[in-house]
Amino acid sequence: MFSTTLLTILLLALSVAANPVLVNRSPVTLPISRRTNFTSVHNLLRHDQNRAKFLKVKGAAKTAGISFQQDSVINEQVNNQVITYVASVGVGSPPTQFNLLIDTGSSNTWVGSGTAYKKTSTSVQTSNKVSVTYGSGSFSGNEFTDTVTLASGLVIPKQSIGVATKSTGFQDVDGILGIGPVGLTLNTLSPATNSLIPTVTDNLFANGVINANEIGISFNPTTVEDNKNGELTWGGTDSTKFTGSVSFIPLTTTAPANGFWGINQSVRYGASTSILTTTAGIVDTGTTLVLLATNGFKKYQTATKATTDAATGMLKVSTANFNALQSLFFVANGATFELTANAQIWPRALNADIGGVAGSIYLIVADLGSNSGEGLDFINGFTFLERFYSVFDTANKRVGFATTPFTTSTAN
Repeated sequence: MFSTTLLTILLLALSVAANPVLVNRSPVTLPISRRTNFTSVHNLLRHDQNRAKFLKVKGAAKTAGISFQQDSVINEQVNNQVITYVASVGVGSPPTQFNLLIDTGSSNTWVGSGTAYKKTSTSVQTSNKVSVTYGSGSFSGNEFTDTVTLASGLVIPKQSIGVATKSTGFQDVDGILGIGPVGLTLNTLSPATNSLIPTVTDNLFANGVINANEIGISFNPTTVEDNKNGELTWGGTDSTKFTGSVSFIPLTTTAPANGFWGINQSVRYGASTSILTTTAGIVDTGTTLVLLATNGFKKYQTATKATTDAATGMLKVSTANFNALQSLFFVANGATFELTANAQIWPRALNADIGGVAGSIYLIVADLGSNSGEGLDFINGFTFLERFYSVFDTANKRVGFATTPFTTSTAN
């Protein structure tokens, strides 16, 4: 009996590309910090719209099994990441700590944008170059396998990582921790263009290596620029961060949203004003605002009596119209998620960071840049995610949301 059990364990270990070493199979939590980085006005909206345009084309190319060039999609470079959530991740043995951007919209993990990568006894360079483009930047460099330490007791040997020799658009972070679907790594290696790269998520969850197949993320609203106000939980959820139960939504099959963490949802303003009928879009930590297809955005602007602010490009409402603002409801798989009036506004203490005026009221809902019907008609960015606990379930192909003490907060 002992030999049979041992054989099963050995076969399981051999079936995983990189074998996580776990001291404790319980969920492990990483603290994550919010950072604000603005270099000029309009960057917030421009960054999000550029990213949306990029993700739509990237998703379509993935579905068609073809590669593409970023330059053919994005003509204007916005050289910052606006607002980011970062985690401290160790690479190598002994590990060098890197502050990596948490991104559900990409799947490559790479380092070297800021802090230099140091080769150790666990560092092995492969024969591949690696290159990834984003809506707000890019990186290129060499592929290594190395030990990645996500938290105490959660160590992945031989994880594929990119080591940047060139990167643009990533101020104040050292790279990206990609937790999107593995298919997004296609066409990022050279010469192994057709090879997928097992992601950190794959290597943690494949074949039941840990007890649960979920990543739980908590983003708490804040009115300060830089704040350690969130956490990422590998292998489960942190029930202290949400109330009630998690409502799960199956991933959409509609392209190009199905190339990401895509879901189907409808959007309603107040009791009965339809903003978007049920359609496909994505949940994305790399997008700051809530983006709606142009036809839905116009309905929202009319309903809220908002005007377009010349300085920021964002919607602005008067105090009277803010006081009359109704909730915005997102309905998915029979569950309803509410953004209250306060949750729909940009934190007024941070108005200067977006080129706004102190005391003005700016809305966090913005124009996606194209009408609905194109297969990616909304993006729930982290101004949405900050109000809910989110769960990304790789094995069961679903996204979940739960209410938190911050869902109805009036801190803004």
